Parts: sequence; C-alpha cells; structure tokens
Amino acid sequence: MADKPDKLARNKVGNSTQKYLDIAEIREDTVIMRDGTLRAVILVSSINFALKSEDEQNAIISAYVSFLNNIDFPLQIVIQSRELNIENYLEALRQKEKEQTNELLKIQIVEYIQYIQELISMSKVMNKRFYIVVSYNPMSDKQKSFFSRFFEVFKPATLIKMKHEKFLERRVELTRRLDNVMGGLGSIGLNSVPLDTQSLIELYYNSYNLDTASSQKMVDVNQLRVSE
Repeated sequence: MADKPDKLARNKVGNSTQKYLDIAEIREDTVIMRDGTLRAVILVSSINFALKSEDEQNAIISAYVSFLNNIDFPLQIVIQSRELNIENYLEALRQKEKEQTNELLKIQIVEYIQYIQELISMSKVMNKRFYIVVSYNPMSDKQKSFFSRFFEVFKPATLIKMKHEKFLERRVELTRRLDNVMGGLGSIGLNSVPLDTQSLIELYYNSYNLDTASSQKMVDVNQLRVSE
C-alpha cells in the first residue's frame, strides 16, 4: 500500500507536465502544435566567418540579407549548446583494445583513452548545434474566410489530432517553406537537412529532459508500441 501514493504522485507530475507542453504530436517528420499550427526543424551546418577573407565575408553577408528578404513567413533560429558526451566513442576504443592482438598498438590505445579522459576532465567540451524552425499557421492562409480560420485554430486540444487529409493539406505549404529556406541556406554556403520523426522526438526529449537525457536514451520510434 505504501507504493500507491508515490505512484499517484508520479502520475500527477507527469500529467501536469504534459498539460503545459505546446506539442500535440509528432508524425511524418512534422511537429503538430496544440493550436493546429505545424513546425519543421532543419539542422544547419556552420561556417567559420572569421577565417574568411573580406570579399568572402561580404559575399556571405550579402547572401544572408538576400535570404532574409526572400522569406515572407516567421523563422526561429535556435543555437543549442550541450556538454559533449564521448562515452560511446570511448567504449568503441575499449572494444578495439580488447580485439587488438598487437601489444604495442594495444598500449597506444590505452594511452590515448587516458589522454582523452584527462582532456575532458580538465575542461568541459561543448557541442553546438544550429537549428531553424519553420512554421505554418493556417490563420495566415488568406484564401479562407476569417471565421473558418478562427474556428480551425481555436478547436479544443482533444480535436487537434487532425484528420490525415487536413494534415497533408497543411503540410504541403510547410514543405514549400522548408524548400525555400533550405535553398536560401545553400546560397549562403550552409548545408542543411530536415529532421525526421525520430530526430525530432530525440531533440525535444533532450531539450525537456536535460538531467535524464544523458543516462536514459530514447528508443527508436519504430520500436514504440502504443496501446489502444
């Protein structure tokens, strides 16, 4: 009986957390918000601007200004800094050490592992990732009447699991915006790739669970089973 209050408390915390999340669901590489708007997230590469020549810097700035001028919808630029976790890399090195038959190479692998561990212990190595969030809001669709757009957006959250046809219709516009942004980024010299469903789930999981994300990894979304 002593476990029952703890279980109720955990459920209460979980329910209250979900209540304040703006995300209704993630499917088909798209984030569906509770208000019916859609989001796509692009992972973007970086360039070392300081190492470029003055002409190259001016060209990059000019391309960036042109990119912004060609965008007629809101964007969100997110820079995420996380402490670099190299445990998987070290584990792979330890496995290589076990498999190595050459004693000299085995000693060198051990010394390299020790060197990496000492380097990490002396200073935190941060990993930066750059994202652009592209959104689509049906309220901005001027082809629909005001009342039609109004009631679409302010439906109760229980109805936000939108029909597949409605989802595909809105996703067409989101995909157009996605292609527009990625084309503009390419003109600046930046590589970009849209996050798929698994990557989106991992991104939001890691963002909302900073303390547990490093020790409790997400499983593959294809392995998840949802009970009816």
